[in-house]
Amino acid sequence: MRVFNNHKFLLKLLPFYSIALLIIFIILFINSCKRPTDLASPNLPPNTTIANVPRDLDTLFALRTLHWDGEDDDGYVVGFEYRYITYRLTMNDSVVQPWKFTKETSLTIAFLADDDLNKQVFQVRAVDNDGDVDPTPAEKIIYMPKTIPPKTEIVKPKTGQEYFAIDHISDWWEGIELVFSAKDFDEGGEVIEYAWSVDQTDWVWTKDTVVFIPPEKFSSPLSGTHVIRVISKDNTFLIDPIGDSVVVQFVVPTFDKKILIIDETNENNFPYGVMRPTDAQVDSFYEDIFKIKESWDFNRKGIPPRDTLGRYQLIVWHADDLPFTKPHKLPENIEVIKDYLNVGGKFFMSGWRILKSFAWDDPFPLSFKDGTFVHDYLHIITVNETVIEGDCIGFYGVDGKFSDIRIDSLKLIDFPYVIPGYCRGLGQINLITQPGGFTDKIYSYRNSDGSPHGIYRGRATGLRYYGSTFDAVVLGFPLFFIQKEDAITMVDEIVKTLNLR
Repeated sequence: MRVFNNHKFLLKLLPFYSIALLIIFIILFINSCKRPTDLASPNLPPNTTIANVPRDLDTLFALRTLHWDGEDDDGYVVGFEYRYITYRLTMNDSVVQPWKFTKETSLTIAFLADDDLNKQVFQVRAVDNDGDVDPTPAEKIIYMPKTIPPKTEIVKPKTGQEYFAIDHISDWWEGIELVFSAKDFDEGGEVIEYAWSVDQTDWVWTKDTVVFIPPEKFSSPLSGTHVIRVISKDNTFLIDPIGDSVVVQFVVPTFDKKILIIDETNENNFPYGVMRPTDAQVDSFYEDIFKIKESWDFNRKGIPPRDTLGRYQLIVWHADDLPFTKPHKLPENIEVIKDYLNVGGKFFMSGWRILKSFAWDDPFPLSFKDGTFVHDYLHIITVNETVIEGDCIGFYGVDGKFSDIRIDSLKLIDFPYVIPGYCRGLGQINLITQPGGFTDKIYSYRNSDGSPHGIYRGRATGLRYYGSTFDAVVLGFPLFFIQKEDAITMVDEIVKTLNLR
């Protein structure tokens, strides 16, 4: 009974075994039908072509633009490698440049061309996405004559020049101004960059031809001798092997003294009829009103050196004679005064036709332009000049801060240029008709009531500029002709505003 039952159980399992055997058979059949795997095809290297611009064997300038292209049949080009070989035909040697990678299909290349005649073999090869390179690079052969390095010149400063210098940058002092230029003598050559250096320090490259060198670039001490050098580079990357250099002298101002008077007054140039003082009398007048004995005779010694100027907090310049045929000398020496003011000095100037001397050949009234000393440093825009017939009898002090002052008529005892019926007075006084910013009017024109030149009355003749770095005082009249007691008061009031130490 039990055997029968087991047999029946096996009959029930038979279909499941049959299905399993069928599946195994099918799998074995499929596997038996597969073919062996084929081997992968090898990568094909890319190909490179180069444009016929420039043409092969041409003789050309060393800066050249070359064009190329590449293709890859079984992938794509990812970039190019290029180099060139220079055969120096006179020196009989060669220089091989290393391969460089680029993704560009055109480059401007500055070839080495330092022999009289140079054969250049330029090579470029494509690189594909598998990293393979063209085994036969494209080539171009061209010839090049020798390239000449540029020549550099320093325009400013000149060797031997002296400058004021301070240890910091200010509103008016940006450092030492350096101006230079360069020339490339190759046809098609061009200067593309410059470099400057001071006291054997590293080169500083720039595309500008005007720079201001800050004080920290110079070796210590700042006061003394310094060397400035400049070189240049052309568009074939040749650098001037020599360059240009200057040796300059710096003076650091000490301002340890108060006032220096510079006497430009020429006693031989006072007009007929005016008291003709001696040089000693003029010196004595200024010593008395400024209460100092430190003066410098400009007509005998010229402009003081910077190591003298730099000791004084205030420079007083007077030119009290009347110029007829040529101006006062102050404008010819104004660069030194500007240099002094840029580093913190103070300036007081007066004289007969003193502002006219800055524009001697121009008709008045006149507006001074940007960039002129009168406009930029004295902050005076427009000026005029009274007629030669003298009707000026004094000057009004302004705003109660400055006292009225009177002309000393005894010094004009026989002055021929007078208006009949009026007191003897000064003519050709410079009027400041439009002052600039940061200025105060301190004196104005005074003439007799009923004068035919009443239009001058109240016009500014004295100006005080208040600056962040320097101060300036301008008087458009000769101080020597002011009554001495009034001049003493005037100087006391003006100098007090200058806050000398």
